[in-house]
Amino acid sequence: MKRLIYYILLTLVFASCGTKSSHFSIEGRFLSMNQGEFYIYSTDGLIEGVDTIKVNGGRFTYETPCNTKGILIMVFPNFSEHVIFAEPGEKVNINANAANLKEMEVEGTDDNELMTAFRLQTSKMSPPECVRKASQFIKDNADSHVAEYLLNKYFVVSNDYSTLKEAEQLAEEIYKAQPQNGNVARLISSIKAMRKSSVGTRIGSFSAIAIDGRKVTNADLKNKYAFIFTWAQWNYDSQTLMRQMKQVKEDSGDKLAVIGINLDASQERCNTTIRRDSLPWPTICDEMSFESPMTRGLGLLTVPDNILVSPNGDIIGHGLTIDEIKEKLKSILKK
Repeated sequence: MKRLIYYILLTLVFASCGTKSSHFSIEGRFLSMNQGEFYIYSTDGLIEGVDTIKVNGGRFTYETPCNTKGILIMVFPNFSEHVIFAEPGEKVNINANAANLKEMEVEGTDDNELMTAFRLQTSKMSPPECVRKASQFIKDNADSHVAEYLLNKYFVVSNDYSTLKEAEQLAEEIYKAQPQNGNVARLISSIKAMRKSSVGTRIGSFSAIAIDGRKVTNADLKNKYAFIFTWAQWNYDSQTLMRQMKQVKEDSGDKLAVIGINLDASQERCNTTIRRDSLPWPTICDEMSFESPMTRGLGLLTVPDNILVSPNGDIIGHGLTIDEIKEKLKSILKK
């Protein structure tokens, strides 16, 4: 009996030393960063909002409730982003040189080690080479969570029609390997929606209530050019584009309609930014993020993303940079 009690206690001790079964934890060590902080957020709702991680003595720890697999994105002071695959009850260890984050190594789970292998293989590749490598990597590892992530990163965010076509084919391969994965099924649906939002197609009909109570529909865009874009408080590039669009809107006047779609999970967060930046256009925030009927209906499934629409409803630009927007509007509004 004493021996049985001993084994039970020993089991409890070992269990208490690891990560709780309903949590996921990260431990890390940085070279070239003794003190500092960075941020972490989730693209699939694993955590709400943005958490801050402090680095002391080159080391850091982080733990979050986790009842299902999910994706965490680490955002560093240089605005580079790196993915971590979370799993219930698991812990990963990160070793990196803050001066060369492309070669960051993450150990502890199969998905994170697979992603580390891809990161190291592509650290010195050009963007086109990375895309080709990602395509082959997805085919070779279609049964992994990494394949789903790489498909999003390298193909779904593209606005080139041929790339979206390849994205749909790769998504079908992943779904064959993971037939129970509802996320992949939704991803296939999203890619098809994005293909409908390619340049040359007509904008779909929509109706939504802006955060200030205004009703916004596609009928409001008749006889004027329209710029519709996504942004989020946690995404630096989208906020930069949003602020630059204020001047573009002022210069264009009534000839250009602007609609913002906020992807934060909180209207309060959205309102804080609207008040701070005095945004003059209607902003839609239904707290549904990437599952919003507005974003899915328009094929705006990344952040930042945008479409430029002509007065007759044709999409004449998709995923434009601020310089491309200015140049395009300069040529069409002067007519």
